[in-house]
Amino acid sequence: MIHLKTDEEIELMRKSAKLAAEVLIMIEPYVKPGVTTNRLDEICHDFIVSNGAVPSPLNYRGFPKSICSSINEEICHGIPSDRKLRNGDVVNLDITTYLNGFHGDTSRMFHVGSARKKMTKLVETCKEALQSAIKLVKPGAHLGDIGATIQNIAEQRGFSVVREFCGHGIGRSFHEDPQVLHVGTFGEGIELKKGMVFTIEPMINEGKPDLEILSDKWTAVTKDGLASAQFEHTLAVVDNGCEVLTRLNGQTVF
Repeated sequence: MIHLKTDEEIELMRKSAKLAAEVLIMIEPYVKPGVTTNRLDEICHDFIVSNGAVPSPLNYRGFPKSICSSINEEICHGIPSDRKLRNGDVVNLDITTYLNGFHGDTSRMFHVGSARKKMTKLVETCKEALQSAIKLVKPGAHLGDIGATIQNIAEQRGFSVVREFCGHGIGRSFHEDPQVLHVGTFGEGIELKKGMVFTIEPMINEGKPDLEILSDKWTAVTKDGLASAQFEHTLAVVDNGCEVLTRLNGQTVF
């Protein structure tokens, strides 16, 4: 069942989503060669808690950390560890905050040190796919429009789209209906209505879309060992389109 949020609920969600976006801005200077993902997790955790919120991933279905950190061939749900980032790596940091009874969810890619040209194309394609999909979100559009847009952009650039994971409704619960697939057909799927709040979070692979889950039961990696990229926003469907709740005006947020 899809819960349509009231204006009052969306106002509360803005605050949680804004904090999640601020975490991504705050952490950027720390993402550099030699830092461990455990250290990034600690910094993000302290920032979230100091702002009166709770990191949503911590202890969620047994997840042991406050953020997800997914490096290179890791698609999503990477568990922070003592692994050090290296020059040329790409890493996704996935931030979800719980504030005033609501969750806000966002993620982005970071180039570690010197960006590799091959990785830049993948990362920029993923970002463009998300931004293009967001532009189509409005009452009367369909979830299939989102998936089709992302799939077309990725595949036209020679990349592939992960099928096993998708965007999701969000609000008082971390994950709600609807599921937001990143592949699809224009005009198909659930019709969007004012008050829907959900994430779009495409995962785009350099090679094939196939994945496997590591023995930690969380980290998803590409089966062929090639890189993956992901960006994510939380957005609300409004009268004339959508409001990206995790995008901050005037600051460097994708």
